Amino acid sequence: MNGAQKRQLKGAYPYIADIPTRWMDNDTYGHVNNVNYYSYFDTAVNSFLINGGGLDIHSGQVIGLVVETGCKYFASISFPDVVQAAIRVCHIGNASVRYEIGLFLEGDEQPVAEGYFVHVYVDRTTRRPTSLPEELRSLLETIKLGD
Repeated sequence: MNGAQKRQLKGAYPYIADIPTRWMDNDTYGHVNNVNYYSYFDTAVNSFLINGGGLDIHSGQVIGLVVETGCKYFASISFPDVVQAAIRVCHIGNASVRYEIGLFLEGDEQPVAEGYFVHVYVDRTTRRPTSLPEELRSLLETIKLGD
């Protein structure tokens, strides 16, 4: 944890998903285990994509595979906190997207963690990279950082 790093305030992210913690998220040290932070990232991004109509997880022709992730931890989360997972897109390629995610405790403006992950979109059947469908690209543009 390095509190001296410049962190992004909640307002820097255009989409926020509220995610209640679960009792089982806590580890033996009394806080949410680090592996769960990645689950919050995944939940926030996929809720945005599904709710926005950009991704059909059951029968769409493309699916997103996570190929890279990272996270910096600044403070602990514990059950029964509500996590506000805030996301934005910083890069859209032909077949890939890089998301940035800030995790905030409900009511706080400073993140408890910041991270990212990269989706590569592939054909559901062949698992080969494929161009982003226009509907998905348009949805991603709504939360993209300015160039």
